[in-house]
Amino acid sequence: MPASSIPDRVRWAVGLLDLSAADRVLEIGCGPGAAAELICPQLDSGFLLAVDRSGRAAARTRSRNASHVAAGRLKVLEASLAQLPDSAGLFDVAFSLNVNVFWTDPQGPELDVLFRSLRPDGRLAILFGPDPGHHPNAADHEGVIADQALHRGFRDARTLREKRGTGVLLRRS
Repeated sequence: MPASSIPDRVRWAVGLLDLSAADRVLEIGCGPGAAAELICPQLDSGFLLAVDRSGRAAARTRSRNASHVAAGRLKVLEASLAQLPDSAGLFDVAFSLNVNVFWTDPQGPELDVLFRSLRPDGRLAILFGPDPGHHPNAADHEGVIADQALHRGFRDARTLREKRGTGVLLRRS
């Protein structure tokens, strides 16, 4: 797919990640693979693990990014975040865009999984695009998400409320 088919909210989210060529990145809820299409060309010695609980979404991401899979820069896993295999300290960056489990069940196991999966000082971005019809209450829950993440050991919580989206940026302690 041409890069022009990538939604603005995805461009915004990936731009917030401040990636380096060696970063090991975890994407939660990869959907059709638009973020992977932007991230993988930035990676040299790094890689992206894209996780989605939907088999259809995982297949779309693999298909859309077949060259990145073949080059070893992208692995796609059909699983929920709570089912992520043990990856203690493996990732430098983890992010989600429009994944509602963080505001529908902020006390669930997902933040604990992310804490274990990120290296010390690793970055986490839990983001929601600007479409209020898609996630009507997400913008009201950044504080709850930040509080739950801080309770689990994350630090430096910064909430975002921008025209292009909302969310929480954190670091692992």
